[in-house]
Order: sequence, then C-alpha cells, then structure tokens
Amino acid sequence: MPQLGERGAVTAEFAVALPAVLLVLALGAGVLGSVATTVRAQQMTAEAARLLGRGDGGALARLAEIGADASVNRGGGVVCVRASLPVPFALPLPPASARACALDGGR
Repeated sequence: MPQLGERGAVTAEFAVALPAVLLVLALGAGVLGSVATTVRAQQMTAEAARLLGRGDGGALARLAEIGADASVNRGGGVVCVRASLPVPFALPLPPASARACALDGGR
C-alpha cells in the first residue's frame, strides 16, 4: 500500500520531464529541417550553375523565388554560383550555404 507522502510523485516527475522531451524533439526537427534546406540549396545551386553555363539568365530568379541570396563568378571557362538560405524555424544556426560550378559554354 503506497504511503500518503508519495502521492503525485509520478505526476511531478512527468511535469519536469515533459519540457525536456519537447525541447529535444523541437531541436531534432530543426536540425532535420536545416539539413533538408542545405540539400535543397545544393541542388538548386548546381542547377543554376548548369543553366547559367548554358546561357539561361533566369536561373538566379529561381534561386530568389526560394529566398536564397546568390552570387555568380565567371572565369577560366567555368561559372560558379554561391547561394545561402536561412534555416527554417528561426533557429540560431548559420544559414545553409552551397556552391556549385559548371562549364561556361554560353560565353
């Protein structure tokens, strides 16, 4: 038979543990979102570099549509695109960045 002094102990322990569990789940979701954003930035940057290499000037507009800051460098027969995207959920992480180069056949 439980003693009267132990009543509510499980509820108190649960109330203490629940915020920690929620914090870990939120951080995990934020890290997964950051990784997904980095992969998306890499794919979009590689596509933009290939399109700019072929002479398509609308490639940077596609990067701007997803909220990326992009810059282009040409030289030595290659075109390089560097882009950065903010991480989702306003987490205090550095922005996701990517860089890709392709042959500059359009010039």
